[in-house]
This record gives sequence, structure tokens and C-alpha cells, in this order.
Amino acid sequence: MENYSLPPKQEKSIWKRLKRIIIALFVIALYVWTFVGIDIDWGRALERVISNFDRVIPKLFSPDWTAVGEVGLKIAETVLIAFAGSFMAAILAIPLGFLAAQNMTGSKILATIGKWILSAVRAFPDIILAILFVVAVGPNAFAGVLAIAIGSTGMLGKLYSEVIEAIDMKVVEAMEANGANKIQILFYGVLPQIIPEFLSYAIYRFEIDIRASSILGIVGAGGIGTMIIFAANNRNWNEMGLILLAIIIVVTIIDFISARIRRKIV
Repeated sequence: MENYSLPPKQEKSIWKRLKRIIIALFVIALYVWTFVGIDIDWGRALERVISNFDRVIPKLFSPDWTAVGEVGLKIAETVLIAFAGSFMAAILAIPLGFLAAQNMTGSKILATIGKWILSAVRAFPDIILAILFVVAVGPNAFAGVLAIAIGSTGMLGKLYSEVIEAIDMKVVEAMEANGANKIQILFYGVLPQIIPEFLSYAIYRFEIDIRASSILGIVGAGGIGTMIIFAANNRNWNEMGLILLAIIIVVTIIDFISARIRRKIV
């Protein structure tokens, strides 16, 4: 029998070990500094948590079934807000994705500008966008749609640009060598390579937008968030329990359906 010996293990240098220890100490010191710097009476906070737990949690697990109709309408509105916003974002992100893809523009400057635009759009949280649009168009569902659309465009545009930059350029070069024009190259050389992943990312973003649209109503942008803020202000924890149950059911169903669709697409 032949003897196979494993290669000798490389000894870790003292510097690498010291570097890991320094990083660990720095992280621990950061956490200690954070908790020490918070001016909180931990005993009183714990006491309030325990008292609220006994008073609120049992009511959350006893939903107010008389509000099923109203909760159902608001949940449907939430889903429609997320769908409309995601659909708009999936369309708006396409030109921005092409602009940010250097292999499509052929210019590093244009691609950089496209990436800057997408980064600037992603810098604003959905809730901040919702506040701005509520001021601009009023407290209604349309403000929520616009907030979801703009917020999702930044993320989808970035993902789209990465998909475009990863396509097989040999197909494009072969079509150019055979005299194909730009439109033919786009429809027969580029789009067939990117459409499946574009659809997959758009559906995945819709899953995220369902969760995001659930809280936009807190600032007046429509959806179930409006009922959440009213129930919290009125201390109506039984209704809050029904709202949370509805959100969990809807999000779970949509996650399951979208996951199956994405598996078939990709």
C-alpha cells in the first residue's frame, strides 16, 4: 500500500494571532462603551418590560376577530402598494442598470455616473421617502407606491447592472461581426441572457417591499401601517394581535409563492 502524507500545516504567525486578539478586544471595548454610554435605568426598564409582558402579550394572542374585514382590506391595500411600487421600480431600474454597466455604455465615466445615481437613490430609507411623498402628494396610498418605487429602484438598478456586466460578450461580438445592428444585438444577444435574472430579482424585491409597505402607513402612506398606529395609540392590543397575524400569514404565503416562481425562472 502506498502511503499518502498530508502537507504540513502552516503555522500561524504571531502577528496574525495578535491581530485577531486586537480586533476581538476592539469589538468588546466598542460594545462595553456603547452600553455604558446609554443613560438607561436597566432595573426600571426590566421592570416595565415584565409588567408590559404580562399585560400586553396575552392580548396579542387573543385577536379581535370582529376586525377581520377591515384588516383584510388594509392588507390587500398593502399588497397592492408593494406590487405597484415593485413593478414601477423593475421598469425604472432597467435603463439605470444599463447606464451603470460599463460593457454596455463603453464609457467608464457614464458607468460611474450611473453607479452614483443608484447609490444616491439607495441612500434614502423607504420610511424617509414615504414622509417626503406624503408631504408632496398627501397622506394616501399613492405616496406609499412612490416611496416603494424609488426605494426599490436603487437596489434593482445595482443588481441589474451586475447581471448585465456578467453576460457573455462573445455572443454580442459574434453578432456585431455578422453585421447585426444595435437593436438586434439588444433583443437577440443581450435580453435573452438577462431577462430570467431580472425577473428573479424583481420578484425577490417584491417580497421585501411587502414587509416595507406594512409600516409605511405609520407616516400616512396607506396600507396596514395606518391600523397599526391607531391600534397602538388606543392600546387596542387585541386588534394589534389580529394585524400581526394577518401580516405573518400574507408574508409567508407570498414568500412561498415567489420562491417557487423564482426557482422555475432561473
